[in-house]
Amino acid sequence: MADAKTLIVPKGATGVLVFADGSAVFGRGFGATGDAVGELCFNTAMTGYQEVMTDPSYAGQIVTFTFPHIGNVGTNLDDVEADLPHALGCVVRQDVTEPSNFRNVEPFDQWMKEKGRIGLAGVDTRALTRMIRVKGAPNVVIAHDPEGNFDLEALTAKAAAWPGLEGMDLAIEVSAKESRLWKDGVWKLGHGYGVNEAADDRPHVVAIDYGAKNNIFRNLVKAGARVTVLPATATYEQVMEQQPDGVFLSNGPGDPAATGEYAVPVIRQVLDADKPVFGICLGHQMLALAAGAKTIKMHQGHRGANHPVKRLSDGLVEITSMNHGFAVDSDTLPANVKPTHVSLFDGSNCGIELTDRKAFSVQYHPEASPGPQDSFYLFQRFVEELK
Repeated sequence: MADAKTLIVPKGATGVLVFADGSAVFGRGFGATGDAVGELCFNTAMTGYQEVMTDPSYAGQIVTFTFPHIGNVGTNLDDVEADLPHALGCVVRQDVTEPSNFRNVEPFDQWMKEKGRIGLAGVDTRALTRMIRVKGAPNVVIAHDPEGNFDLEALTAKAAAWPGLEGMDLAIEVSAKESRLWKDGVWKLGHGYGVNEAADDRPHVVAIDYGAKNNIFRNLVKAGARVTVLPATATYEQVMEQQPDGVFLSNGPGDPAATGEYAVPVIRQVLDADKPVFGICLGHQMLALAAGAKTIKMHQGHRGANHPVKRLSDGLVEITSMNHGFAVDSDTLPANVKPTHVSLFDGSNCGIELTDRKAFSVQYHPEASPGPQDSFYLFQRFVEELK
């Protein structure tokens, strides 16, 4: 382990990443001051930093953006996936510049400050990304102090003491706390989000919120559903009280095995009741666990808006948005579960379908936000099965 006592804070450095082995990367801090501990990951998307920062799936994580110009279009009130940012902070190459987009409401650095999130600029993000690819996602502390006063030894100890995401249930922390009827549709320039699209004659989807992105619910509405959102801890009885035509399992953060302790028994009862089920990301992993498969922690994870996925039924390749650090272990799929999609980056499982139930799921994000729109058909397929 490196000796944090021997590190010297460079002149002008107001921000730092401190690793559990005592090494550190210095830069220029922005946003909130203070420090935060979490897992360092990277995202390859060229747009959508505000959606990334507010995606609940990033709870407990600090995001390294590989695209250099982060913050240049500012922020607005629409490009968010939750009311608050869930990523702890971000690392960027270039300093945040003045906003240059007509939709801007507030500069990104000011938005980060108001939301209590720490940013670090002036860092070789390519080098960080290569390090993560080789060594895996490390536990780090990100810190910002305008005076450059850092207790590196204490920050190193904090990074070393953090237990990591494996075994951690974060879904329960970011999930909705009460049930609600979802009404928004998708966003259109000049019109905002569609409203009053929750007609009673639509198929009724009960969505279990493990840390969902808002645009998932909007895409379900766009596909023709009426959506009721329930907390991650909803019981089977609470789900069935809503008289659902189908059940949706959302994305979310943390270790799926930990969340599965309370989620899997509910999903198994839903499956036994012959209700159609559709899962995304963590929801995909929950369905796999409920079917008898296992999940594993990935070396570096998949995060970005340019991930190619092969659909096994016909060989079609979808370009997808992803954000996950755990995956379904393909070698553990039971006989009644068939793989439907695989990653063309590493061959990891990206979709399953139960052969004896009306249930399917994908590891990626068909709602994108940000990202390509190749996979909207999955929402349509699910809603059509409910009619």
